[in-house]
Amino acid sequence: MPALADTLVPWFRAHARDLPWRRPGYGAWGTLVSEFMLQQTPVARVIPHLEAWLARWPTPAALAADPPAEAVRQWANLGYPRRALWLHRAAVEIRDRHAGVVPRDVDALLALTGIGDYTARAVAVFAYGDHHPVVDTNTRRVIARVVDGHAQPGAPHRRDLAAMAALLPDDVADAAAMNAATMELGQVICTARAPRCDECPVRVACAWFAAGRPATEDTRRRQARYEGSDRQARGAVLRQLRASDPAPALQDAVIAEWPDRAQRDRAILSLLSDGLIEADGETLRLPR
Repeated sequence: MPALADTLVPWFRAHARDLPWRRPGYGAWGTLVSEFMLQQTPVARVIPHLEAWLARWPTPAALAADPPAEAVRQWANLGYPRRALWLHRAAVEIRDRHAGVVPRDVDALLALTGIGDYTARAVAVFAYGDHHPVVDTNTRRVIARVVDGHAQPGAPHRRDLAAMAALLPDDVADAAAMNAATMELGQVICTARAPRCDECPVRVACAWFAAGRPATEDTRRRQARYEGSDRQARGAVLRQLRASDPAPALQDAVIAEWPDRAQRDRAILSLLSDGLIEADGETLRLPR
């Protein structure tokens, strides 16, 4: 569907949001960190954390030189703190395997801790200018509606990469812009719950709009509520240990007021299993 790129790429270049990682010369490390932080986290929350992170650790080697506890603490309230630990491990791997330079090759990126199909291709495309399809949740929703005529995408699948690749123009710069434009369209206009079809630049080419925007089955997996969840308990444990760091905290005193003792213990055990905290006798602390 070349006409889609012919419309979306100029629209993106005229209307794209000014985001730090889109600015010239941002670099592969900044792009990689931003992609880790943006997973399941809104852009507005990410930007100040990203700027603080890169000011403190401007290179992978700088982060690798500090203990993992510092990465977990700097992550603060971004959520899903395993990402901080994975990013630290990836920095160590970049230092040790790639002389401190974020690799360009997709397979080399995929071999780093915490990096999947989306992040590997995002770094290769947006930092290095290579020609690959980049697919996130927003991309999948746009393709589902515009190309397939469905209200929502199905479960993620390897065929999503082929579907996006079919939409890319041959020109490398235009292909990168098309990847970004499709994500941008899904983020700001073709949203999951309230799509702004009247403002959509590809409305005339959209199969879903042409069909009258039918409601099709939503098979996506739903995220559990945060309030009262194990995730909330895990976050409370980490907050207390970040506050006490570098001093350890007595295990019995960590979120001792938590109303569900079994959930509290389960949260601590899962954090230990994930390597986000460490136990030393009767105390807990962030990883060293």
